[in-house]
Amino acid sequence: MIGKYLARSALSLGLVAVTISGGIVAPQHAFARAKAEQSEKRPWLYENSDVPIDKAWLFGTLPNGVRYAIRKNGVPPGQVSIRVRIDAGSLMEQESEKGYAHFMEHLTFRGSKYVPDGESKRLWQRLGVSFGSDSNAQTTPTGTVYALDLPDASPGGLSESMKILAGMMAEPNIVPAAVDAERAVVLAEMREGTNAISKVGDASRALFFAGQPLGEHAPIGTAESLTNATAETMLAFHKRWYRPENTVVSISGDVDPKIMEALVKQYFSDWKGKGKHTPLPDFGTPDPDAPRTAVVVQSGVPTFLSMMWLRPWKPKADTIIYNQRKLADVIALQMINRRLEDAARRGVVSYLQASVDVQDISRSANATSLSLTPMGDDWEKALADVRSIIEDAKRAPVTDEEIEREYVQFETALAIPVENKDTEPTSKQAMDLTEAVDIRETIVTPEAALEIFRSARPMMTPAYMLDATRRMFTADAQRTLLVMPAEQPNAEGRLLAALDAPVEPASDVRLAASTVTMDDLPKLPPAGKVTAREPVGDMGIETISYANGVKLTLFANDAEKEKVRINVRFGNGMLGLSPDKPQPTWPAAYVLAANGIGTLGQRELDDLANGRRLGFDFGIDENAFELAAVTRPSDYRDQLRLFATKLAYPGWADAPVERAKAGLLAAYDASSTSPSAVLGRDMGWLLRDKDARFRTPGKAEIAALTPAQFRAFWEPILASGPIEVQIFGDVNPDEAIAAVAETFGALKPRKPLPVAEASKAIHFPAHNDTPVVLRHNGDRDQAAAVIAWPTGVGMGDSREARQLDILAQIISDRLFEKLRAVDGAAYSPNASSDWPFAFEKGQGYLAVVSQLKPERIDYFYKLVNEIATDLAANPISDDELRRTLAPTRQLLMRASTGNAFWMNLMEGATQDPRYVTMMQSIGRDMLGGSAEDLRMLAAKYLVTDKSYSVVVLPQE
Repeated sequence: MIGKYLARSALSLGLVAVTISGGIVAPQHAFARAKAEQSEKRPWLYENSDVPIDKAWLFGTLPNGVRYAIRKNGVPPGQVSIRVRIDAGSLMEQESEKGYAHFMEHLTFRGSKYVPDGESKRLWQRLGVSFGSDSNAQTTPTGTVYALDLPDASPGGLSESMKILAGMMAEPNIVPAAVDAERAVVLAEMREGTNAISKVGDASRALFFAGQPLGEHAPIGTAESLTNATAETMLAFHKRWYRPENTVVSISGDVDPKIMEALVKQYFSDWKGKGKHTPLPDFGTPDPDAPRTAVVVQSGVPTFLSMMWLRPWKPKADTIIYNQRKLADVIALQMINRRLEDAARRGVVSYLQASVDVQDISRSANATSLSLTPMGDDWEKALADVRSIIEDAKRAPVTDEEIEREYVQFETALAIPVENKDTEPTSKQAMDLTEAVDIRETIVTPEAALEIFRSARPMMTPAYMLDATRRMFTADAQRTLLVMPAEQPNAEGRLLAALDAPVEPASDVRLAASTVTMDDLPKLPPAGKVTAREPVGDMGIETISYANGVKLTLFANDAEKEKVRINVRFGNGMLGLSPDKPQPTWPAAYVLAANGIGTLGQRELDDLANGRRLGFDFGIDENAFELAAVTRPSDYRDQLRLFATKLAYPGWADAPVERAKAGLLAAYDASSTSPSAVLGRDMGWLLRDKDARFRTPGKAEIAALTPAQFRAFWEPILASGPIEVQIFGDVNPDEAIAAVAETFGALKPRKPLPVAEASKAIHFPAHNDTPVVLRHNGDRDQAAAVIAWPTGVGMGDSREARQLDILAQIISDRLFEKLRAVDGAAYSPNASSDWPFAFEKGQGYLAVVSQLKPERIDYFYKLVNEIATDLAANPISDDELRRTLAPTRQLLMRASTGNAFWMNLMEGATQDPRYVTMMQSIGRDMLGGSAEDLRMLAAKYLVTDKSYSVVVLPQE
């Protein structure tokens, strides 16, 4: 029940699914409502549960066993989200069938009863569906979910879509030709997804779930089983598991649920299972006699430890008291996490990061887990430090003040869905229901989830928390995995010794009660004065000017009720950085948030934010630095004050700089472990002609940075340059204008920071006949190739810039059709356009990227050049244009119903009115191009002797 709300919590904690003795009486009204509902026939999702039924859903079961749940929701308008879940995941596979559940997902999408082989993508595109975002599927150990977000829910489109989905489930096109073609795609996906992290994941499963199917069955499967798969064996798997009684259809959308129910009945009722029903296999229980430890040496991965306390998973009734206990257990764990994090921030322990969690894992185990990243290579000391903190939590009860701190924070996290319930998207609601089915739980309204949490507060006593902590760190099977980048002498023996060593409870990690209020922030000067207030267009957006030079872009609206988006732009961003000289921008996102305000450190700011919806995201845009947050009407004034005092009175603590350095150094070698990692590190820098603003720093540069150097660079940036505040959301406009006057409007006038002439340009490298060669440390059958062409910059031609996005989509689509669907040479080839609007001189680029085998690189370049030549010579067909523009039109329509879309377009508009013009023209720019326009664009930019190419190959 509570799972989806726990997932949203800022605490980032997993589910707890344990049953304990004892209990607590819930508030009488909750039981009264549940009792009243018991007199009714409870829907299939709520059988054996007493939680309040979410009456927005229409539930039903067809005679053949297909279950469905349908609700009306108009966010976004016109969209219907459909999820079809099959109770068939990798744990249902036999030994010779590893990877079959995922393989079946591919075959189901490739072709079926009403879809010719390979036509699925084109068919959905004509209905306005974007492949990959609007139509997709996911296979997990316990199930497969097919997802379709139909953006234009016309009666004809809905009927056709439901017919196709029903045909996909009942009669996919499982024939030898399709199996052979899609096998290559799945093997390409396996190849591209294999890296250092995935190998560690395989080792983790093998250790933690030794003797259980989960330890041996990753959803991707094995090359051997996939290679040996035939149409006959795949048909046998489909016959066994793709059955009506294993199917759940979940629908949320802007249509009458009765209409959708009729379509479910029309298209899913005739489906009949073949043969006898197959019961689910036994997923086993943790084996207490399996090995306790394993050491994995994997180059490119930082040293870290994972521990699990494993208990058997058991199905449980999703009752009110069950959820109360889960929630109380979560609070007990979060107190430990806060202590672990506080010790790391203070630098009094030998670990960089540590956290604990409890969750049910794939119906195979209930596990308490610990993740630990040491500071450097001394994992033994780090492990001892963490064990001592956990031991202290098991030794003595917590205080009521500690409980209340975590309770208030979690209550706030659960209150946010209540506030934002009217803007919860259809896609999330449809997926939430299938996830509840997967974990064998229910769903409730946001209000019910919050009520049940509050009803659990009386049981959250110090005694209960102590008992819960001891219980969660008790298990018959305990396993520990140590991962390190290089061999160490007798590592396994040392690990066993460290685990068996006596542990003393920590003595200095319990957090004293602390009360921090907004009054503890540095005082700002008196409120500034408004000097101008002007409308922008006819949407209701306004610009407000203050006497100190601060500008406000305000869009007060209720499109997202109880939500306020704030973005503060200051300085010059990338334009203010040197293209030649390395500068310490890389740790800023973490350090600027962590080094406090005035005399208040991160812990004090955490206490200040407790019970509020306050945020702190830092970013660097082309022409501004940004502080951003999503808050709510009751908190946005304090959010503004928090940001304003950050600029006026920044803290400069040393510890965050050192922690950021340690984290980056620990993870640095991961950037060489695969072709995609190497491209992520170097591609932007190379395509910007080695501009230092796009460069990943080297290890020596990271290690050499001092807190004093960080401060010397960032202090003048925080204190200078123009400020533009954006407020979009559920606010009273006059109150918002006054709130900015009291915060940013109160700051002293800021000196402008001139932009150096060299920084105004951004360049593309010169043409190369032979690709630049980069090397990775991954598997030898992995490679990547890039080809890019120079385009334009600036705001002189937004139409051309945006039409290049359309051209890139067409290239991506053709690559998918040939490189993936036909040849199976690559899983995710992609083309993208980058036209920097804020730069005045230089070039942007259109780039094509793909991972593939080293021996297919020449073929990739040949294919891309053929596509480019054809696009430059011949207009695309009407059908191809329609299949490209229809999903784009729908994406624009959906995005434009939310404030984030308009906020992004209006960034910088108070400094340059051309942004307003570009905002108003985005629809015409994106959708107004003809086939001939796109041909001319390809002829202009996709020029062979201007291209630049890069390949990533394995080490020689």
